[in-house]
Amino acid sequence: MPNSLEFKKAPPLVKNMEAAQPSDDSQGLLVRNITKRFGDVPALKDVDLAVRTGEFFTLLGPSGCGKTTLLRIIAGLELPDSGTVRLAGADITALPAAKRQVNTVFQSYALFPHLNIFENVAFGLRSRKFSGEVVDRRVNRRLEMLGLEEMRSRFPHQLSGGQKQRVALARALVNEPEILLLDEPMSALDARLRAQVQVDLRRLQRKLKKTFILVTHDQSEALVCSDRLAVMRGGRIIQLGTPEEVYETPKNSYVAQFLGAANLITAEREADGIRTPIGFLQLEKTPPWQKGTVAIRPEWIQIAESRPAVNGIRACVTETIYRGTNVDLWLDPGPLRIRTNRHRRLKPGDQVWLELLPGRLVPLDEVDNE
Repeated sequence: MPNSLEFKKAPPLVKNMEAAQPSDDSQGLLVRNITKRFGDVPALKDVDLAVRTGEFFTLLGPSGCGKTTLLRIIAGLELPDSGTVRLAGADITALPAAKRQVNTVFQSYALFPHLNIFENVAFGLRSRKFSGEVVDRRVNRRLEMLGLEEMRSRFPHQLSGGQKQRVALARALVNEPEILLLDEPMSALDARLRAQVQVDLRRLQRKLKKTFILVTHDQSEALVCSDRLAVMRGGRIIQLGTPEEVYETPKNSYVAQFLGAANLITAEREADGIRTPIGFLQLEKTPPWQKGTVAIRPEWIQIAESRPAVNGIRACVTETIYRGTNVDLWLDPGPLRIRTNRHRRLKPGDQVWLELLPGRLVPLDEVDNE
């Protein structure tokens, strides 16, 4: 039995951002003006958020940014100091966690060690006094969906990390919540299994057509899983959009560096471009500042055979890092970092031409509400 989420006839993984978007956002989750302090420490600062019904939404940020506190307020495990939480048009701000159509999968999985897998999954239904027939039907359906049929009699200590995670998911899904909250559920998995589970979790969400909200600090996890994501910092959401929007057009240097690697180049605007320490560059978009910063991802800088007509930079390789599927190069002037899968071997001291496409240079707005 593989240690990944499994279900019958999984749909193909696609990046259709419209598939999970209903016509009426009021039927989803609406968070308005949420503020929360722990003593003198502000955890959330006037946070607004709308999550559409049936989408996979991710709260992304480092430890201490407020993402888990926001998740706990949505779950009913914390009360905000001010603001409201609405689900399907109803105000649930003061509603106890047990009465919300919301279930949470925690980082620790929180399985009961004295109960077998079937009874772990059935626990919520039994506590709500469902009949034995309903319990059997719903639990067996979730165990089958997640490839756990043959493990129903095992106990948590007999399972791998990936299997425990599937049991925790089954236990949450068996209650048929409107929203499933995922509090860094993959952090205990090894890198190979984590990558597989990310894809499987995304497929599971598409199959169920339920709203999933994931909390993570892992940028690759957010890019793989999400319809939309919100980058958080200092108790605020500083950028929200599809993975493509946030990755390709970061608002500021913090987002650019947190969501993947980025070259940050200081610049001064001129009549037909920008003047930078590595030379004059043309842009597709006019910067909103006279002096500021532009960003470009390492994989978007191209190595050219000869001097490019636009934005050509002569550079010297200073360091190479082999990563299997690609090679990272550091070059002067800059220093610039580029990522290439070219078979041509470059070594420190080699001279190359670089092409920085105007459409890939993103002017940044350094106002980030901090």
